Order: sequence, then C-alpha cells, then structure tokens
Amino acid sequence: MTARITAISTTVLAALALALTGLLMAATAAQAEERVCRGTIGPTTVDNLRVPQGASCTLNGTRVKGTIKVENRARLVANKVRVNGNIQSEGYKSILVRRGSIVGGSVQLKNGLASGSGRVFNTRVSGDLQYEANFGKMVARSSTVLANLQAVQNRGGLVISKNRISENLQCKQNNPAPIGGGNTAGDKEGQCSRL
Repeated sequence: MTARITAISTTVLAALALALTGLLMAATAAQAEERVCRGTIGPTTVDNLRVPQGASCTLNGTRVKGTIKVENRARLVANKVRVNGNIQSEGYKSILVRRGSIVGGSVQLKNGLASGSGRVFNTRVSGDLQYEANFGKMVARSSTVLANLQAVQNRGGLVISKNRISENLQCKQNNPAPIGGGNTAGDKEGQCSRL
C-alpha cells in the first residue's frame, strides 16, 4: 500500500513539475512577444512593439500583429506600416505615421510634448484618430478614418485637411482653433464644423 501511495505521489509531483515548466515557458514566450525598438526596423513582422522612454524608432514596411506603444519623450516614424491593433502614446516627443500606412485599430496620441509633434498623413485608420491634450503641433492630412476623428484640448496648433472620415469629425477646446479644410465626414462638430 505504501509503495502504491509513493508511486501515485511521484506521478502527481512529476505532472506538477511538467505543468510548472510549461507555465514558465509560456510566460517567457509572452515576454518575448514585445519587440523593443531603438533605431530602425525594416520589412519584418513583430507581435507588439514598444518604443521605450526617450528612444527613437523608424519603421519601414514593418508589420505589427498587435499594438505599438510609444513611451514618454520617445519618437516614432512609421512608413508604410501595417498595424493590426492600435498606435498609442502619452507624453511622446514626436510621432509621424505616413506613406500608405494601415492601422487596424485606433491612433491615440495624448499629452505630446510642446517641442514635438503628432502627424498622420496618407494613412488608413479603421478605428478612431484621437488627439487629446497635446502641446506640440498636430496634423491629420489626406487620411481615411473609418470611425471618428476627435481633437480635444490641444495647445500647439492643429491642422485637419483633406481627410475622409466615416463617422464624426469632433473638435473642442483647442487653442488655437483648428485650421484646414476639404474634409468629408458623417457629421462635423464644434470647432471643426467648417473644416
């Protein structure tokens, strides 16, 4: 009987050890899914991408299966990128998305620094394009936004021109008021009603 209990205990312990090893390997793989960008990445595919604090990253034809996150004082230039998720940042130095880039989620730029800028040119955004409480110059030009373009409480100047917006173009509490024109939208509201 004791031998049988010992054999069962050994089997259970072996199974637990294998399960624990599997969990540790999965955790390691999950950490490896985020690529850190300092410098330039060309036409390759990554899972998620992060531009760390104060770093500069240039993407040329890169495909991102998940999300791009740009940390404080960081810079991103994205040329012809394909992003399945979002491009997000709070406190960035500068972000430029251009040249036929495609974003499957939203572009959300918040609290950009006064000496920087946020610019989205000739890009297709399946979700929202949101500029909120930025201190640098913000530009949205010649892009297609399949949801809303929203600009709220920006302080460094705002240009919105020649965009096709499926839902609403909403602007409020921007100082100075946005300039531009030639935009089409389901509805134009607030400071952007004449753009």
